[in-house]
Amino acid sequence: QLQACGGGLVQAGGSLRLSCAASGRTFSGYIVGWFRQAPGKDREFVSAFRWSGGTTRYADSVKGRFTISRDIAKNTLYLQMNNLKPEDTAVYYCGLTRIVWPEIANHKRYDIWGQGTLVTVSS
Repeated sequence: QLQACGGGLVQAGGSLRLSCAASGRTFSGYIVGWFRQAPGKDREFVSAFRWSGGTTRYADSVKGRFTISRDIAKNTLYLQMNNLKPEDTAVYYCGLTRIVWPEIANHKRYDIWGQGTLVTVSS
C-alpha cells in the first residue's frame, strides 16, 4: 500500500514537499512515479524515479522547479516542489510500476497507487 501526503494550500512561488511511503513492501525493483490530476483533466505525468539506480525523469512543465529524491532507510520517495504556480493545482498521486523506462509517463501502466494528496496554489 502507498501513502502520499504533504499537500496543502500555498501561494504562487511557494514550496511544498510531497512524500510517498510504502507499507508492507519495498520500492526495490520498482519505478515510482508522481502524477497529478486537475479537475476535469486526465492524469498527467510529473516525475519518476527508478529505485534501483536512481534514474529520474521530469515532465517539461516541472523541470527546474521539482526535484525527486528518496530516503532508502525510510522507504520513502519525496517530491520537492518549488516556485509553485497556479497551474500546478491538482491532486498528486504516487504509483508503482515495473514497466520499461520509456513508458513511465503512461499512468495506465502503473499497478499500484496511493490515495492522492491535494495541492492548491493560489495566485
